[in-house]
Amino acid sequence: MSPQESSHRALSHAAFAETGHDEIEAIRAFNRFYTNRIGVLDRAFMDTPYTLTEARVIYELAAQGTTSASRLTEELSLDPAYLSRMLKSFGDTGLIETTKDPADGRGRLLQLTPRGRDVAADLAERSRQRIAALLEPIAKQQRRDISAAMASVQLLLSGGKSAPAPITIRPHRIGDMGMVIASQAIAYTETYGWNGEYEALVAEICAAFIRNFDPARERCWIAESDGTFLGSIFLVKGGSEGTAKLRLLHVDSAARGQGLGTRLVNECISFAKGAGYRRLELWTNDILVSARRIYVAAGFTLEKEEAHHSFGKDLTGQIWALDLTASTCGNALPA
Repeated sequence: MSPQESSHRALSHAAFAETGHDEIEAIRAFNRFYTNRIGVLDRAFMDTPYTLTEARVIYELAAQGTTSASRLTEELSLDPAYLSRMLKSFGDTGLIETTKDPADGRGRLLQLTPRGRDVAADLAERSRQRIAALLEPIAKQQRRDISAAMASVQLLLSGGKSAPAPITIRPHRIGDMGMVIASQAIAYTETYGWNGEYEALVAEICAAFIRNFDPARERCWIAESDGTFLGSIFLVKGGSEGTAKLRLLHVDSAARGQGLGTRLVNECISFAKGAGYRRLELWTNDILVSARRIYVAAGFTLEKEEAHHSFGKDLTGQIWALDLTASTCGNALPA
Protein backbone atom coordinates (compact mmCIF):
# COMPACT_ATOMS: atom_id res chain seq x y z
CA MET A 1 0.00 0.00 0.00
CA SER A 2 1.38 3.41 -0.97
CA PRO A 3 1.81 6.24 1.59
CA GLN A 4 -1.01 8.12 -0.19
CA GLU A 5 -3.36 5.15 0.10
CA SER A 6 -2.44 4.71 3.78
CA SER A 7 -3.15 8.37 4.44
CA HIS A 8 -6.47 8.21 2.60
CA ARG A 9 -7.52 5.11 4.53
CA ALA A 10 -6.59 6.77 7.82
CA LEU A 11 -8.68 9.81 6.95
CA SER A 12 -11.59 7.59 5.96
CA HIS A 13 -11.42 5.77 9.30
CA ALA A 14 -11.28 9.09 11.14
CA ALA A 15 -14.30 10.42 9.24
CA PHE A 16 -16.18 7.18 9.97
CA ALA A 17 -15.36 7.47 13.67
CA GLU A 18 -16.66 11.04 13.79
CA THR A 19 -19.90 10.19 12.01
CA GLY A 20 -22.70 9.13 14.33
CA HIS A 21 -24.11 5.62 13.96
CA ASP A 22 -27.64 7.05 13.67
CA GLU A 23 -26.57 9.35 10.83
CA ILE A 24 -25.04 6.47 8.87
CA GLU A 25 -28.05 4.22 9.37
CA ALA A 26 -30.44 7.06 8.43
CA ILE A 27 -28.66 7.53 5.10
CA ARG A 28 -28.58 3.77 4.43
CA ALA A 29 -32.31 3.53 5.20
CA PHE A 30 -33.07 6.42 2.88
CA ASN A 31 -31.00 4.83 0.09
CA ARG A 32 -32.98 1.61 0.40
CA PHE A 33 -36.29 3.48 0.46
CA TYR A 34 -35.53 5.78 -2.48
CA THR A 35 -34.04 3.18 -4.80
CA ASN A 36 -37.10 0.99 -4.23
CA ARG A 37 -39.53 3.86 -4.89
CA ILE A 38 -37.96 4.93 -8.20
CA GLY A 39 -37.49 1.37 -9.43
CA VAL A 40 -33.76 1.45 -10.12
CA LEU A 41 -33.27 -2.04 -8.71
CA ASP A 42 -35.37 -3.63 -11.42
CA ARG A 43 -33.39 -5.75 -13.89
CA ALA A 44 -35.19 -4.03 -16.76
CA PHE A 45 -34.73 -0.32 -16.04
CA MET A 46 -37.96 1.64 -16.70
CA ASP A 47 -39.40 -1.40 -18.55
CA THR A 48 -36.59 -1.23 -21.14
CA PRO A 49 -33.92 -3.79 -22.12
CA TYR A 50 -31.26 -1.74 -20.29
CA THR A 51 -29.89 -1.93 -16.78
CA LEU A 52 -29.54 1.15 -14.59
CA THR A 53 -25.81 1.40 -15.37
CA GLU A 54 -26.41 1.06 -19.11
CA ALA A 55 -29.08 3.75 -18.96
CA ARG A 56 -26.70 5.99 -17.03
CA VAL A 57 -24.01 5.59 -19.70
CA ILE A 58 -26.52 6.34 -22.46
CA TYR A 59 -27.64 9.44 -20.59
CA GLU A 60 -24.04 10.62 -20.21
CA LEU A 61 -23.36 10.08 -23.92
CA ALA A 62 -26.47 12.10 -24.77
CA ALA A 63 -25.52 14.90 -22.38
CA GLN A 64 -21.90 15.18 -23.54
CA GLY A 65 -22.44 14.69 -27.26
CA THR A 66 -18.94 13.38 -27.84
CA THR A 67 -16.68 11.81 -25.23
CA SER A 68 -14.12 9.07 -24.70
CA ALA A 69 -14.26 5.74 -22.92
CA SER A 70 -11.56 6.86 -20.48
CA ARG A 71 -13.58 9.94 -19.55
CA LEU A 72 -16.71 7.85 -18.99
CA THR A 73 -14.73 5.46 -16.81
CA GLU A 74 -13.48 8.32 -14.67
CA GLU A 75 -16.73 10.30 -14.41
CA LEU A 76 -18.96 7.31 -13.70
CA SER A 77 -16.43 5.35 -11.61
CA LEU A 78 -16.86 2.23 -13.76
CA ASP A 79 -14.53 -0.71 -14.21
CA PRO A 80 -12.78 -0.19 -17.60
CA ALA A 81 -13.28 -3.80 -18.69
CA TYR A 82 -16.98 -3.70 -17.77
CA LEU A 83 -17.47 -0.43 -19.65
CA SER A 84 -15.58 -1.80 -22.67
CA ARG A 85 -17.94 -4.77 -22.91
CA MET A 86 -20.94 -2.47 -22.56
CA LEU A 87 -19.73 -0.11 -25.29
CA LYS A 88 -19.08 -3.05 -27.63
CA SER A 89 -22.66 -4.19 -27.08
CA PHE A 90 -23.90 -0.65 -27.80
CA GLY A 91 -21.85 -0.62 -31.00
CA ASP A 92 -23.16 -4.03 -32.09
CA THR A 93 -26.77 -2.87 -31.63
CA GLY A 94 -26.25 0.43 -33.44
CA LEU A 95 -26.50 2.77 -30.44
CA ILE A 96 -23.04 4.34 -30.70
CA GLU A 97 -20.40 5.07 -33.28
CA THR A 98 -16.74 5.93 -32.91
CA THR A 99 -14.55 8.50 -34.65
CA LYS A 100 -10.85 9.32 -34.50
CA ASP A 101 -9.88 11.79 -31.81
CA PRO A 102 -8.31 14.77 -33.65
CA ALA A 103 -6.29 15.61 -30.55
CA ASP A 104 -4.91 12.07 -30.23
CA GLY A 105 -4.39 10.00 -33.34
CA ARG A 106 -4.59 6.76 -31.34
CA GLY A 107 -7.70 7.77 -29.38
CA ARG A 108 -11.33 7.16 -30.30
CA LEU A 109 -14.31 9.35 -29.54
CA LEU A 110 -17.80 8.01 -28.82
CA GLN A 111 -21.15 9.45 -29.75
CA LEU A 112 -24.71 8.24 -30.04
CA THR A 113 -26.13 7.34 -33.42
CA PRO A 114 -29.59 8.62 -34.39
CA ARG A 115 -30.99 5.37 -33.01
CA GLY A 116 -28.99 5.88 -29.82
CA ARG A 117 -30.37 9.40 -29.43
CA ASP A 118 -33.90 8.03 -29.83
CA VAL A 119 -33.19 5.50 -27.07
CA ALA A 120 -31.77 8.26 -24.84
CA ALA A 121 -34.85 10.43 -25.43
CA ASP A 122 -37.15 7.49 -24.61
CA LEU A 123 -35.26 6.74 -21.39
CA ALA A 124 -35.45 10.40 -20.35
CA GLU A 125 -39.19 10.56 -21.02
CA ARG A 126 -39.82 7.33 -19.10
CA SER A 127 -37.86 8.74 -16.17
CA ARG A 128 -39.86 11.98 -16.22
CA GLN A 129 -43.12 10.05 -16.30
CA ARG A 130 -42.01 7.86 -13.38
CA ILE A 131 -41.09 10.91 -11.29
CA ALA A 132 -44.32 12.71 -12.28
CA ALA A 133 -46.34 9.72 -11.11
CA LEU A 134 -44.38 9.68 -7.85
CA LEU A 135 -45.10 13.37 -7.22
CA GLU A 136 -48.69 13.45 -8.50
CA PRO A 137 -50.42 12.68 -5.16
CA ILE A 138 -48.17 15.11 -3.24
CA ALA A 139 -49.29 18.69 -2.53
CA LYS A 140 -47.52 21.51 -4.40
CA GLN A 141 -45.82 22.96 -1.31
CA GLN A 142 -44.57 19.52 -0.30
CA ARG A 143 -43.14 19.07 -3.80
CA ARG A 144 -41.21 22.32 -3.31
CA ASP A 145 -39.96 21.00 0.02
CA ILE A 146 -38.74 17.79 -1.64
CA SER A 147 -36.97 19.74 -4.38
CA ALA A 148 -35.30 22.09 -1.88
CA ALA A 149 -34.22 19.18 0.34
CA MET A 150 -32.68 17.33 -2.61
CA ALA A 151 -30.81 20.47 -3.68
CA SER A 152 -29.43 20.79 -0.15
CA VAL A 153 -28.32 17.15 -0.08
CA GLN A 154 -26.60 17.52 -3.45
CA LEU A 155 -24.83 20.71 -2.40
CA LEU A 156 -23.69 19.38 0.98
CA LEU A 157 -22.47 16.01 -0.26
CA SER A 158 -20.62 17.57 -3.19
CA GLY A 159 -18.87 20.02 -0.91
CA GLY A 160 -19.78 22.73 -3.38
CA LYS A 161 -20.74 26.30 -2.77
CA SER A 162 -23.41 28.24 -4.58
CA ALA A 163 -24.91 31.68 -4.28
CA PRO A 164 -28.01 31.63 -2.06
CA ALA A 165 -31.30 31.87 -3.91
CA PRO A 166 -32.96 35.31 -3.66
CA ILE A 167 -35.55 35.87 -0.96
CA THR A 168 -38.95 36.71 -2.42
CA ILE A 169 -41.97 38.18 -0.65
CA ARG A 170 -45.45 37.17 -1.77
CA PRO A 171 -49.08 37.27 -0.55
CA HIS A 172 -50.25 34.34 1.54
CA ARG A 173 -51.91 31.28 0.03
CA ILE A 174 -53.62 28.13 1.28
CA GLY A 175 -51.44 26.25 3.75
CA ASP A 176 -49.24 29.18 4.79
CA MET A 177 -50.89 29.72 8.16
CA GLY A 178 -49.71 26.34 9.40
CA MET A 179 -46.10 27.31 8.59
CA VAL A 180 -46.51 30.68 10.33
CA ILE A 181 -47.87 29.07 13.49
CA ALA A 182 -45.26 26.32 13.62
CA SER A 183 -42.26 28.54 12.87
CA GLN A 184 -43.19 31.16 15.43
CA ALA A 185 -44.11 28.69 18.17
CA ILE A 186 -40.83 26.79 17.74
CA ALA A 187 -38.69 29.92 17.46
CA TYR A 188 -40.06 31.64 20.57
CA THR A 189 -39.94 28.46 22.61
CA GLU A 190 -36.33 27.76 21.66
CA THR A 191 -35.14 31.36 22.02
CA TYR A 192 -37.14 32.68 24.97
CA GLY A 193 -38.61 29.60 26.62
CA TRP A 194 -42.21 30.64 25.98
CA ASN A 195 -44.83 27.95 26.49
CA GLY A 196 -47.78 26.77 24.42
CA GLU A 197 -49.83 29.87 25.22
CA TYR A 198 -47.93 31.74 22.55
CA GLU A 199 -48.65 29.07 19.95
CA ALA A 200 -52.33 29.35 20.87
CA LEU A 201 -52.20 33.14 20.43
CA VAL A 202 -50.57 32.90 16.99
CA ALA A 203 -53.12 30.25 15.95
CA GLU A 204 -55.98 32.53 17.06
CA ILE A 205 -54.56 35.50 15.12
CA CYS A 206 -54.09 33.40 11.98
CA ALA A 207 -57.56 31.86 12.25
CA ALA A 208 -59.20 35.27 12.67
CA PHE A 209 -57.22 36.63 9.72
CA ILE A 210 -58.39 33.84 7.39
CA ARG A 211 -61.96 33.89 8.67
CA ASN A 212 -62.43 37.67 8.35
CA PHE A 213 -59.94 38.46 5.57
CA ASP A 214 -60.62 41.75 3.75
CA PRO A 215 -58.19 41.86 0.79
CA ALA A 216 -58.71 45.59 0.28
CA ARG A 217 -57.71 46.44 3.84
CA GLU A 218 -55.64 43.52 5.11
CA ARG A 219 -52.64 41.54 3.96
CA CYS A 220 -50.23 38.79 4.93
CA TRP A 221 -46.78 38.61 3.35
CA ILE A 222 -44.73 35.41 3.20
CA ALA A 223 -40.96 35.48 2.64
CA GLU A 224 -39.37 32.45 1.06
CA SER A 225 -36.33 31.27 -0.88
CA ASP A 226 -36.50 28.30 -3.25
CA GLY A 227 -39.82 27.38 -1.66
CA THR A 228 -38.40 27.44 1.89
CA PHE A 229 -40.41 29.54 4.36
CA LEU A 230 -38.26 32.31 5.90
CA GLY A 231 -40.62 34.81 7.50
CA SER A 232 -43.93 36.61 7.60
CA ILE A 233 -45.82 39.72 8.65
CA PHE A 234 -49.52 40.67 8.84
CA LEU A 235 -51.49 43.88 8.52
CA VAL A 236 -55.04 43.76 9.90
CA LYS A 237 -57.77 46.24 10.76
CA GLY A 238 -57.35 47.99 14.09
CA GLY A 239 -59.89 48.71 16.77
CA SER A 240 -60.85 52.14 15.43
CA GLU A 241 -61.51 53.70 12.06
CA GLY A 242 -58.36 54.64 10.21
CA THR A 243 -56.11 52.44 12.37
CA ALA A 244 -54.33 49.27 11.25
CA LYS A 245 -52.29 46.76 13.24
CA LEU A 246 -48.94 45.26 12.32
CA ARG A 247 -48.83 41.71 13.68
CA LEU A 248 -46.61 38.64 13.85
CA LEU A 249 -43.40 39.95 12.31
CA HIS A 250 -41.06 37.00 12.19
CA VAL A 251 -37.78 36.25 10.41
CA ASP A 252 -36.35 32.75 10.49
CA SER A 253 -32.85 32.45 11.92
CA ALA A 254 -31.57 31.26 8.52
CA ALA A 255 -32.46 34.64 6.96
CA ARG A 256 -31.39 37.07 9.67
CA GLY A 257 -28.84 39.73 8.94
CA GLN A 258 -30.07 40.17 5.35
CA GLY A 259 -32.52 43.02 5.91
CA LEU A 260 -35.59 40.81 5.55
CA GLY A 261 -37.31 42.20 8.65
CA THR A 262 -36.97 45.73 7.27
CA ARG A 263 -38.34 44.62 3.90
CA LEU A 264 -41.39 43.06 5.54
CA VAL A 265 -42.09 46.15 7.65
CA ASN A 266 -41.70 48.37 4.56
CA GLU A 267 -44.27 46.23 2.74
CA CYS A 268 -46.64 46.63 5.67
CA ILE A 269 -46.24 50.40 5.88
CA SER A 270 -46.62 50.90 2.13
CA PHE A 271 -49.80 48.83 1.99
CA ALA A 272 -51.27 50.58 5.04
CA LYS A 273 -50.77 54.00 3.43
CA GLY A 274 -52.19 52.81 0.11
CA ALA A 275 -55.25 51.38 1.88
CA GLY A 276 -55.96 54.79 3.44
CA TYR A 277 -55.04 54.08 7.05
CA ARG A 278 -53.86 57.06 9.11
CA ARG A 279 -52.26 55.15 11.98
CA LEU A 280 -50.36 51.89 12.29
CA GLU A 281 -50.03 50.18 15.68
CA LEU A 282 -48.20 47.14 16.96
CA TRP A 283 -47.83 45.26 20.23
CA THR A 284 -44.53 43.68 21.17
CA ASN A 285 -42.40 42.85 24.18
CA ASP A 286 -39.26 44.67 25.27
CA ILE A 287 -37.07 41.56 25.01
CA LEU A 288 -37.57 41.48 21.23
CA VAL A 289 -34.69 43.87 20.67
CA SER A 290 -34.01 43.22 16.97
CA ALA A 291 -37.63 43.82 15.99
CA ARG A 292 -37.73 47.00 18.08
CA ARG A 293 -34.73 48.41 16.20
CA ILE A 294 -36.61 47.94 12.93
CA TYR A 295 -39.70 49.69 14.31
CA VAL A 296 -37.67 52.65 15.57
CA ALA A 297 -35.86 53.00 12.25
CA ALA A 298 -39.22 53.00 10.45
CA GLY A 299 -40.46 55.89 12.59
CA PHE A 300 -42.59 54.09 15.19
CA THR A 301 -42.72 55.68 18.64
CA LEU A 302 -43.33 53.99 21.97
CA GLU A 303 -46.69 54.96 23.45
CA LYS A 304 -47.24 52.60 26.36
CA GLU A 305 -45.49 49.93 28.45
CA GLU A 306 -47.08 47.48 30.86
CA ALA A 307 -45.79 44.48 32.81
CA HIS A 308 -47.67 41.24 32.28
CA HIS A 309 -47.29 37.50 32.81
CA SER A 310 -47.84 35.61 29.57
CA PHE A 311 -46.47 32.56 27.79
CA GLY A 312 -45.06 31.30 31.09
CA LYS A 313 -42.84 34.37 31.60
CA ASP A 314 -42.86 37.79 33.29
CA LEU A 315 -42.69 40.25 30.41
CA THR A 316 -43.03 43.94 29.61
CA GLY A 317 -45.45 44.59 26.79
CA GLN A 318 -45.15 47.65 24.59
CA ILE A 319 -47.44 49.48 22.20
CA TRP A 320 -45.73 51.30 19.35
CA ALA A 321 -47.45 53.52 16.77
CA LEU A 322 -46.66 55.19 13.46
CA ASP A 323 -48.47 58.29 12.15
CA LEU A 324 -49.07 57.46 8.51
CA THR A 325 -50.08 61.05 7.69
CA ALA A 326 -46.73 62.53 8.75
CA SER A 327 -44.54 63.74 5.89
CA THR A 328 -41.61 61.60 7.09
CA CYS A 329 -43.69 58.46 7.56
CA GLY A 330 -43.13 55.36 5.57
CA ASN A 331 -39.86 56.36 4.00
CA ALA A 332 -38.40 53.21 2.54
CA LEU A 333 -35.66 51.85 4.72
CA PRO A 334 -32.62 50.18 3.19
CA ALA A 335 -33.06 46.43 3.34
